Amino acid sequence: QVQLVESGGGLVQAGGSLRLSCAASGRTFSSYGMGWFRQAPGKEREFLAAINQNGITTKYIASVKGRFTISRDNGKNTVYLQMNSLKPEDTAVYYCAAEPRGITTPIAHGYDYWGQGTQVTGSS
Repeated sequence: QVQLVESGGGLVQAGGSLRLSCAASGRTFSSYGMGWFRQAPGKEREFLAAINQNGITTKYIASVKGRFTISRDNGKNTVYLQMNSLKPEDTAVYYCAAEPRGITTPIAHGYDYWGQGTQVTGSS
């Protein structure tokens, strides 16, 4: 069992930055692949980024590549999402998720555990 708690969301002006954190419980965090997703009102949940168990391999959706960076610290059981050059259309609830095979995947149903989400609001 893995419990995930996101933090770091908030209101940010266009062009600003935020760093989201996702703290995981459990001693097996380093065996999980981790992903970040978001869901805007009235839209489907969208994959953003993923990182494999040792942090060497990452994957991004095209719309955030170059603006968002996923990283992890296995010693702190934490995964991060650094978001730069934020836009109003980045407004959504952001979720982290844990994938048991340790790989990067954009497929939501491959993730077994999800956090409760943190709200990010970009203003123009």
